[in-house]
Amino acid sequence: MVSVVESPWPNVIIAAEEVDPESSSNPTNAVLFVGISLVLGIASRHLLRGTRVPYTVALLVLGIAMGSIEYGTSHRLGKIGDGIRIWANIDPDLLLAVFLPALLFESSFSMEVHQIKKCMTQMIILAGPGVLISTFILGAALKLIFPYNWSWKTSLLLGGLLSATDPVAVVALLKELGASKKLSTIIEGESLMNDGTAIVVYTLFFRMVTGSTFSWGSVIKFLATVSLGAVGMGIAFGLVSYLWLGFIFNDTVIEITLTLAVSYLAYFASQEGADISGVLTVMTLGMFYAAVARTAFKGEGQQSLHHFWEMVAYIANTLIFILSGVVIAEGILGSDSILKHEKSAWGYLILLYVLLQLTRAIVVGSLYPFLRYFGYGLDWKEGIVLVWSGLRGAVALSLSLSVKQSSDTSIYINRETGVLFVFFTGGIVFLTLIINGSTTQFLLSMLKMNTLSAAKRRILEYTKYEMMSKALEAFGDLVDDEELGPADWPTVKKYITCLHDAEGERIHPHTNPSDNDNDVEHMHVLDIRIRFLNGVQAAYWGMLEEGRINQFTANILMQSVDEALDLVSSEPLCDWNGLKSNVHFPNYYKFLQTSTFPRKLVTYFTVERLESACYISAAFLRAHRIARQQLHDFIGDSEIALAVINESETEGEEAKKFLEDVRITFPQVLRVLKTRQVTYSVLNHLIEYVQDLEKSGLLEEKELVHLHDAVQTDLKKLLRNPPLVKIPKPHDLISANPLLGALPEAVREQIVGSTKETMKLRGVALYKEGSKPNGIWLISNGVVKWGSKRIRNKYSLHPTFSHGSTLGLYEVLIGKPYICDMITDSVIMGFFIESEKILSVLGTDNAVEDFLWQESSIILLKLLLPQIFEIMTMHELRSLVAERSSMSTYITGESFEIPHNMIGLLLEGFIKTQSTLELITPPAALFPTSSPDKSFRVSEIAAGASFTHHVTSYVVETRARVIMFEIGGFETLQRRTSSLISHNAENNPGRSSPSREHSGLMIWPERHIKSRQFLENPNLNQIIHPDHHQQMNNFSARAMQLSMYGSMISNERHSSIHASPNRETKPPTTKASQPQSHSRSYPWVPPIETRRLISVRSEGSATVGRKVSVGEMRGPGPRFNPPLETNENENENENENQEMGYSSDDDDEHIIRIDSPSTLSFTRPQ
Repeated sequence: MVSVVESPWPNVIIAAEEVDPESSSNPTNAVLFVGISLVLGIASRHLLRGTRVPYTVALLVLGIAMGSIEYGTSHRLGKIGDGIRIWANIDPDLLLAVFLPALLFESSFSMEVHQIKKCMTQMIILAGPGVLISTFILGAALKLIFPYNWSWKTSLLLGGLLSATDPVAVVALLKELGASKKLSTIIEGESLMNDGTAIVVYTLFFRMVTGSTFSWGSVIKFLATVSLGAVGMGIAFGLVSYLWLGFIFNDTVIEITLTLAVSYLAYFASQEGADISGVLTVMTLGMFYAAVARTAFKGEGQQSLHHFWEMVAYIANTLIFILSGVVIAEGILGSDSILKHEKSAWGYLILLYVLLQLTRAIVVGSLYPFLRYFGYGLDWKEGIVLVWSGLRGAVALSLSLSVKQSSDTSIYINRETGVLFVFFTGGIVFLTLIINGSTTQFLLSMLKMNTLSAAKRRILEYTKYEMMSKALEAFGDLVDDEELGPADWPTVKKYITCLHDAEGERIHPHTNPSDNDNDVEHMHVLDIRIRFLNGVQAAYWGMLEEGRINQFTANILMQSVDEALDLVSSEPLCDWNGLKSNVHFPNYYKFLQTSTFPRKLVTYFTVERLESACYISAAFLRAHRIARQQLHDFIGDSEIALAVINESETEGEEAKKFLEDVRITFPQVLRVLKTRQVTYSVLNHLIEYVQDLEKSGLLEEKELVHLHDAVQTDLKKLLRNPPLVKIPKPHDLISANPLLGALPEAVREQIVGSTKETMKLRGVALYKEGSKPNGIWLISNGVVKWGSKRIRNKYSLHPTFSHGSTLGLYEVLIGKPYICDMITDSVIMGFFIESEKILSVLGTDNAVEDFLWQESSIILLKLLLPQIFEIMTMHELRSLVAERSSMSTYITGESFEIPHNMIGLLLEGFIKTQSTLELITPPAALFPTSSPDKSFRVSEIAAGASFTHHVTSYVVETRARVIMFEIGGFETLQRRTSSLISHNAENNPGRSSPSREHSGLMIWPERHIKSRQFLENPNLNQIIHPDHHQQMNNFSARAMQLSMYGSMISNERHSSIHASPNRETKPPTTKASQPQSHSRSYPWVPPIETRRLISVRSEGSATVGRKVSVGEMRGPGPRFNPPLETNENENENENENQEMGYSSDDDDEHIIRIDSPSTLSFTRPQ
């Protein structure tokens, strides 16, 4: 007598014979089945390792054996049999819900996103049209050939159920066989999509069979809703969980648990909540993680995640294949009608298997032209493997069990049909796994698809010789032991059997004299390129773990390598091509700048883009440098390896140029990025140091936890609130601008009201040659390139203007069209001032007007005489204007001469040469006829240049303005700069230079510190230079200082000094003890070996806080006290905070300011 026992588990019915209460069904016996299945799985994997028998096939056979034994013993296996029956009668939906989410997520997450992108079209073709073709062919065969009188709907239901390849079976097989990445991706991706498509098709036909009616429109709507809705649901779950991952810091357990939880929640929400495909949802979720979130797991966390999901997949595969075998055995043996009354069913099962293979061949064959055209393509060998690898597994079996379960209560499906569904599906699963699964390895061998190429074989043999060398080196290091004595090399060698065939003469893989074939050489080049790019990608992973790049940058870099790997057979190394679009600014940034978007928002995104481009370029160069070194160390001086190395070096030229441009235009950005990297590296080094102390026993666990948590807190703070490139406020930029900052406050305020702050991308025209001058451009950061059809000079090698340049001022002052084009050569920051505002201040003050003309002459010097002045920086040119120039205005009829040691510029008016009466129009360069200084041959330098005239005497035709420059000023400036830079090196020969890695952060700006005294003491220049005390009282000198030192100059002092710009002041008496300066603008300063370096708010990149001021300078030399008197103790306390570069407020924000291109200033330890 048989009784039905209700299980505490939902949807599980346990049938058992009426036996003693002690042996009645117990749900806990299900755990025993899990334990036995895992033990059998472990034994199978252990015994079958190294054989050609697939692990999954063995599990299916073991499951069938377990089910047959349990049935053959009439359910008398006790608790073991009870556990088998519990799992054999599990609800099909519960079976899928337990195993599928984990298996599908692990499979899709482990796929390479680039391979998915390339093979996506092929996968969709096979999973869409392929499944439909297979469904209708199988359904027609079942209807027309099989004698069961099924309706078309029922036949198509079974045909759709059997049409999809099962991802569980296929993925498990491919991992064992080690097929190529391309073929594995196509087959695995097809099986994943097939699974979702088959379930959708199954659901559609099942509803039709059970009485629902659908029109063609409703069918299409149903298919689109179920499939596209699943994709959207998967992306939504992936996006939310990925954002959550961003808030989890170095907690591997939580990160892994989140991936597991989200896979099951996404499946349940889709399958049960939204009534869409849960399989497609989890597949989309896994692919989203593979594309976006793979770099979110670094170092040990990534390894732990990999091992966890590998273990989950192994356990799930073991249970589901054994359970499939049990279900097949129970379904076939438990159905008497199949064994007794339907004996012909076995023959029809074999026929169905043959039809299934033929259908698969028809699908692949009919779609082969498309499969060959899209993605990576498909050759005939891969097509054969694709046909033969169409395995069926647990998904199809679970769907058939659902049909059987419904047949017990449904009026549309009889019980015999449900049994036949399970019989045919179970038989197909068994036959495909046994026949196809066990012979796929033989098929790959027969098609020679699993053999190594000649290039790989040679590398393998070469590596064995290298391993032998390493073994000898290791033996040499370990041969003698202080405690145990020497070791016996022959005995050691006897145990290293893997290297026994590496004892002959070592042959380099690229120097075999028998290789004269170009195909062989091409194969070697292809192999080395692939190995090199793999090394580049490995370097990117290392930089991600070191904190040199972030997740976003890592994804871009690795994608570029994947794209380059696709082209290695036809092109040289080209991974930089995939990065260009992320380095250069896209066109929509120009639209943002011309639109109504807030200026601060546009500036923020521009700086972010620049940071990302610098990250990418620096990481690219570093990864290629690492890969080149590794390749050279491994292969040596091979011609093929050197050719690949040369390709790499050629690729890096553009990245180097980009970083050099940024270093010139926005050095603060590079400084910020390096600061982040070094901070992250230092904190990671501290973590490793503490862990090493704990391993060595010097720290206890509680101490380790305390120190580790402290460093982790700092690391978390760095990642959440890193140093920022902070754009200074417009007021600060205006104050630091050489033109505006030098003007009196009243005049400056009059102009500033109409000043427009702007940021332009590269390639934008500020103005064009010949256009009407509508204003001037003040460049705060960036590089502008000029070009002209009228001004042509072969001596101009670098026709650019950088920070501190005032563009268009001359044309505005003279009222003529622009004389050249000005095109941005990088991202620039600056100001635009309308012409009317400039012209409105000309009549207010003669000194201001003269200063504007002097400022305009700086640009003319570079435009007209690049062979002389192009190599000079803007602050050097302003020094020349302030110290070595004089400007004069001549009236009609007056004559003047150009001294032999001077160069003149005609700014306005008309003049004639006194000898030939040639009319000269502005602008024009005026040279003396000859110069007694043989080291400066003006006639040779300026020969052939346009806008130049070589006459000593001139006659004024109309009122003319001429500015003259002392020729020796150029050489004096060069010598002065050299002497200042080399001064500290001579006095400190023992100072060690910092490493190249951190040289950018460790440069001590002695030059700026020496000149600092000149700026902090208003009367110092008068004391030292009584002959030139008015230099600090004129606008040009002020502009020179701002060009060199920016915001270090005090605006208050400038306002008081220039309250009356035309007044004259008497120089104070110079003390006899005061030493003379070694140049006219740079005062003598005492040695600074024992003086602390102070941190100042530099014109350029400087690490500052919100409250930064400048303290006094101390040292053994003369002390220059600030003008305000304060308490000595208060000064000392104040200086301590000031020398640190930021205030004592704990909430200070560390920033890098963009002012101008000077270097960082650091305090020197006491």
